[in-house]
Amino acid sequence: MMGMPITIEVVGAADRGVLDDAFAYFDEVDRRFSTYKADSEIEAINRGYLPPSDYSAEMREVLELGERTRIESDGFFDIRTPNGALDPSGIVKGWAIRNAARRIAATGAADFFVDAGGDIQSCGRNASGDAWSVGIRNPFSADEIIKVVQPRGQGIATSGSYVRGHHIRNPHDPADPLAEIVSLTVIGPDVLEADRFATAAFAMGRDGIYFIEARSGLEGYLVDRSGRAILTTGFGDYCAS
Repeated sequence: MMGMPITIEVVGAADRGVLDDAFAYFDEVDRRFSTYKADSEIEAINRGYLPPSDYSAEMREVLELGERTRIESDGFFDIRTPNGALDPSGIVKGWAIRNAARRIAATGAADFFVDAGGDIQSCGRNASGDAWSVGIRNPFSADEIIKVVQPRGQGIATSGSYVRGHHIRNPHDPADPLAEIVSLTVIGPDVLEADRFATAAFAMGRDGIYFIEARSGLEGYLVDRSGRAILTTGFGDYCAS
């Protein structure tokens, strides 16, 4: 989806149809929301070919989530780009992972793991009967894990500049290179909540971790450009190492 690897594991799944349905859902989301596909719905909107009255229900939901996140983050998250186009990718990934997880759960599966581009929704336990564990990469050495957490059914998402470069912007200061921090991981009630606030908090720079600290239900782990890590008060409760 949108150029990101997707990994899905459903423990004990006897029917491959569960996986096929989840991957087909991600394909559907990509076709609708990709700003790289000329025939996507979001591109039809950006080119002025589709009036608001003809937006799909999925598009309306994502645009509403984008607006809600803009308000809740005091404008540090905004799906509208400097040239006026809509780019809801900062919402769509977490939204799609959450929805795919719900589809899997609706089949009766209790133990599964959905990972798209490093943002994760897990449920239950892994094939060994243990709690799912998620490694947070060292942003300065991709092969090294600096922290292992067990989300225990919560969602987890990381925003950073170390994989895709500087793709997150500060809407209040588009010239800000956001160079103070290199990664910010958020654990939230589900992966949608974790993802949308990880993106918003990263756009705040070093102050982002304090924004996460102040929001109920969220925990965060920030790594700055000097390699220093700052954790919210409750993040350590999720750490396995």
